[in-house]
Amino acid sequence: MIMLMKKSFLPSTERLTTIDSWLGPYKKKIHSRLQYVSEYAGRILGDMTVKEFAHGHLHFGLHRTASGWVLREWAPNATQLYLHGDFSKWKDDPTYAFVKKDHGEWELHLPEIALNHLDHYKLHMYWDGGSGYRVPAWATYVVQDAETKLFDAVVWAPSKQYSWHDEDFAQPAGPPRIYEAHIGMSSEKEAVSTYKEFTKNIIPRIKAAGYNTIQLMAIAEHPYYGSFGYHVSSFFAPSSRFGTPDDLRALVDAAHQAGLRVIMDIVHSHAVKNEAEGISRYDGTLTQFFHAGDKGNHSQWDSRVFDYGKPEVAHFLLSNCRYWLDEFHIDGFRFDGVTSMLYTHHGLGMAFDNYGKYFKDVDRDAVAYLTLANELIHRVKPSALTIAEDMSGMPGLAAATADGGVGFDYRLSMGTPDLWIQYVKDKKDEDWNVSHLFHELNQCRPEEKTITYAESHDQALVGDKTLIFRLADKDMYDHMMVGDESLTIDRALALHKMIRLFTASLHHGGYLNFMGNEFGHPEWIDFPREGNDWSFAYARRQWNLADDKKLKYHYLGDFDRSLMYIVEQMKDSPEYVVTNDEDHVVAFTRGDLLFVFNFHPTKSFTDYGIKVPSGTYRVILSTDDVVFGGFDRVDSSMDYIADNRIKLYLPTRCALILRRK
Repeated sequence: MIMLMKKSFLPSTERLTTIDSWLGPYKKKIHSRLQYVSEYAGRILGDMTVKEFAHGHLHFGLHRTASGWVLREWAPNATQLYLHGDFSKWKDDPTYAFVKKDHGEWELHLPEIALNHLDHYKLHMYWDGGSGYRVPAWATYVVQDAETKLFDAVVWAPSKQYSWHDEDFAQPAGPPRIYEAHIGMSSEKEAVSTYKEFTKNIIPRIKAAGYNTIQLMAIAEHPYYGSFGYHVSSFFAPSSRFGTPDDLRALVDAAHQAGLRVIMDIVHSHAVKNEAEGISRYDGTLTQFFHAGDKGNHSQWDSRVFDYGKPEVAHFLLSNCRYWLDEFHIDGFRFDGVTSMLYTHHGLGMAFDNYGKYFKDVDRDAVAYLTLANELIHRVKPSALTIAEDMSGMPGLAAATADGGVGFDYRLSMGTPDLWIQYVKDKKDEDWNVSHLFHELNQCRPEEKTITYAESHDQALVGDKTLIFRLADKDMYDHMMVGDESLTIDRALALHKMIRLFTASLHHGGYLNFMGNEFGHPEWIDFPREGNDWSFAYARRQWNLADDKKLKYHYLGDFDRSLMYIVEQMKDSPEYVVTNDEDHVVAFTRGDLLFVFNFHPTKSFTDYGIKVPSGTYRVILSTDDVVFGGFDRVDSSMDYIADNRIKLYLPTRCALILRRK
């Protein structure tokens, strides 16, 4: 890792171009990209290290001091600024008037008695030709009025600071096994769930299910609940829909005590357009945080696009990264919408089918910002994970900064869910091409690690379908009782297990699952809205389905638990690969594990020969096991002797894992 500090840095391009010879013709472009990052770092950071630079949250916002309170905001276009609240009768009061300082900063000092814990407040800002209320950009607690729907900042200054209990927490070993979760929809009740309820009820489930990483969605405050948290208004405020800031601290603390790391979605790719509670037109201008004109608006997302080249914007966003690490002990981030950041066209309508497209229309400031962000995060917390939600596959995105990369630890394998949808939705079972499936799921850039997944929250949203719903459809409503025979459900359960096992067994770094998908949660996700009469019926998780042994859902949950045990043990890369498209059979080894899949919809095979390392093998997992809702057609008690070849019975729609002794 390279220290970004008092002088610029310039890593070598040799590492990237050596690993991937196809990058040879683009060596000058990669060097130019790195040179720009170096210049950007020098211009943005000045004489500070990136760790020192990212302390904005300790300067701006509301802070209690030895002499009282100080509130600072950056609003260069403002002409007057007042603090409003019950204490000022929500009027402009000279006592609560800010003083303008250098560089567009405004500052207000107040005595200790002026503010109290849980007081509501806002800024009343004036600019040439207008004025308006604003929720402070650096507010750390923001609440919405149930009737007016307006947001206020709230003083969070409890008499006793939160006391952490995670001093001995050690990051879990093995590949990240990520449980993507949404706090609000995590309970069975038709309402918004809370941090406290998640801590009590869901963390134990995640631990018992064998995952080692919780990925929290929708944490930063957002005006529209149904946005899944991707239109952020208050970047430093954990959403009050779910509870208080200390409730979130307690959640992370409890996860750490359970041996689970906690990462969160961080949205620095855009911001909500809302002005009263967001940072768009914050000081009366549209260009304070964002680009001017069309460049400052994201046409598809109806949101604002950051100007990463502004030192003040970089300061705001880098400080935001450090804030969550320092204040909430977060263990890393999944950066949302990275493709949109990397390119001026935001990746819209683009097929990245040749290397030249990775070096055209690149937003150099965004690439440089992401490089600094990764450097910062890994300097502040070396064990932290950073994951890029990128569908382009830009070379070097998930390579270390010292090697000339952007510095992400992982990239999401975003094409995998689309591949499965293509097969399940558009192909007959007999037309599946296992060679193509293996190739697509096994490929990744040579310098990067990826997080693979069969489906995430995206595939569960209303208007789309989860894998289990595509496979079973309406039969899920009538034939999920144990003992109820249904060929449709039999197929759905078998393929659901095989698809998830195939995806996980070909991971190149880690695996992800969205909350409830492990047991085939039925139906879609639909947040309360006018079109559904503001119902919460589909914005929750029906855990009772997985807990009820009379229903078949528990088979899938039990299988997923065993799958996590397997993922934890996977080593090396796939070897001894065998694919037979006519038979729909694919097999490969990873270390001492042998994976064999028979995707054929009608044929079982006896004494199927597969080339493997010599040794004695024993079945350790079968998707056809009766405890997973299968038909128990495979004898798991016997040893299989292989002399460069093993012979196996492969039932139709069945996958086996064998361990070489």
